[in-house]
Amino acid sequence: MKIGITGGIGSGKSYVCRLLEQRGYKVYDCDSAAKRLIRTSPFIRRRLTALIGPETYFKESGDSSQESGEYILNKKAVAEFLLKSEDNARAIDRIVHPAVFRDFIESGMEWMESAIIYESGIYRLVDRVIVVTAPKELRIQRVIARDEISREKVLEWMSRQLPQEEVRQRADFEIVNDEQADINRQLDDILGKIYNISK
Repeated sequence: MKIGITGGIGSGKSYVCRLLEQRGYKVYDCDSAAKRLIRTSPFIRRRLTALIGPETYFKESGDSSQESGEYILNKKAVAEFLLKSEDNARAIDRIVHPAVFRDFIESGMEWMESAIIYESGIYRLVDRVIVVTAPKELRIQRVIARDEISREKVLEWMSRQLPQEEVRQRADFEIVNDEQADINRQLDDILGKIYNISK
């Protein structure tokens, strides 16, 4: 049984994942994995460099001709490339997403956290999806407080994700994180249902 946890920015899905880990469930973090693979995978580095240009990476240390070792992503160069077009963003996704998919499978973990579980296609690797939801205004305020960014920037990020209602309709289970509903009770109820289903 493979289970995915998703939710839009500010929904609190990472908090729910921490609660899962407190219960002994290891959760694969797709976002962290993507950053790690971009840094350490020679295959991804070659593909991104071919796509964006030689300025894509800085060598962290040692001989820049070495294949091994960690590289530092030139975020400015990548951001400029991304902003040029949606096609550019999709081209990067086509390089990074399959690598994350393989890494998740090889990890042997049952649980996975992904903000873009449907957009990336990684939902196909799980049997059940749990979506963490929260009222839009509460999500906005959480992100403003957490990241110290403008309301406009938060709304821009939200607009790039699937609407919460669409994800709710596609998911198998929902955890409401509105600072009123009991998250632990909801989570325990879902865990019971999931593992009863899997028997």
